[in-house]
Amino acid sequence: MMQHPFIFSDEPRYRIARHLTFWFSWWLFHGFLYAFVAIYSATAYFVRLPTSLAESFIFLWAHIFLSYSLMYFVVPRYLLKQKYITTAIWVVVLFLIIAAISSTLAVTVVESVRNWIMGENYVGPPRTKSLNIFLSLLAGLRGAITIGGLATAIKLMKYWYMKEQRNLQLQRENVAAQMQLLKAQIHPHFLFNTLNNIFSYTQNTSPVASKLVMGLSDMLRYILYECNQPLVPLSKELKMLEDYITLESIRYDNKLEVNIELPETVDRIYIAPLLLLPFVENCFKHGTNYMLEHPWISLSI
Repeated sequence: MMQHPFIFSDEPRYRIARHLTFWFSWWLFHGFLYAFVAIYSATAYFVRLPTSLAESFIFLWAHIFLSYSLMYFVVPRYLLKQKYITTAIWVVVLFLIIAAISSTLAVTVVESVRNWIMGENYVGPPRTKSLNIFLSLLAGLRGAITIGGLATAIKLMKYWYMKEQRNLQLQRENVAAQMQLLKAQIHPHFLFNTLNNIFSYTQNTSPVASKLVMGLSDMLRYILYECNQPLVPLSKELKMLEDYITLESIRYDNKLEVNIELPETVDRIYIAPLLLLPFVENCFKHGTNYMLEHPWISLSI
């Protein structure tokens, strides 16, 4: 849609240019078209054209009122909400209002414009009052229904097109999200299978490395599969910390003296996942002569 900003963009400059172009085109089309209709004059086409363009400009404001009332009031509030009876009522009411406005313009303004532009070439309408009202209604409604329906149709086509594009975008995002979920499910399995292969290989060749791989595998499994919840059992959290301390002790080749005290009973106690891990990491980061005192774990290095 952004490939055609003049049509679809909501930026003010594009919207203003789009609406001005639409109404300028309608004014010219309306003026040139009705210059062919010689109701009150038998003069040549190009003699009637200035009068027709002037009339088209006068009736243009009534057409604008009708079109915007349909597009921005009736359609979003009633038609798109499937209130069809109310929509029909409002359409009829707006047509009557436009007929009244346009008839008033035809009687008060258009007659003066015709006399001023065409002069002696203009022959006025019959002076019968009922016929004048009827012809004024026809003059007022001429083109109003056409342009109102056209503008509303364009608005609806644009609405349904953009809605379809949004649906397609949501479908693409849904497919992408499913692919990412599938990848997230595949990658841990691949990782654990690889760690298992390394563990199997190092069992005989390097028992220490085998123990490191097994501890790392247990920690990753806990982080990936059990830390997605807001709270986890404290026993699992302490088990993960024990595995981490074991790995760090092996990394230092047991050159550090590590003392750890854990509570004996932690049943029915829950904690936020990985909450204690940064404190234990700091212990090994600072090295010797460091102590961690916590209600659930006591660690000294």
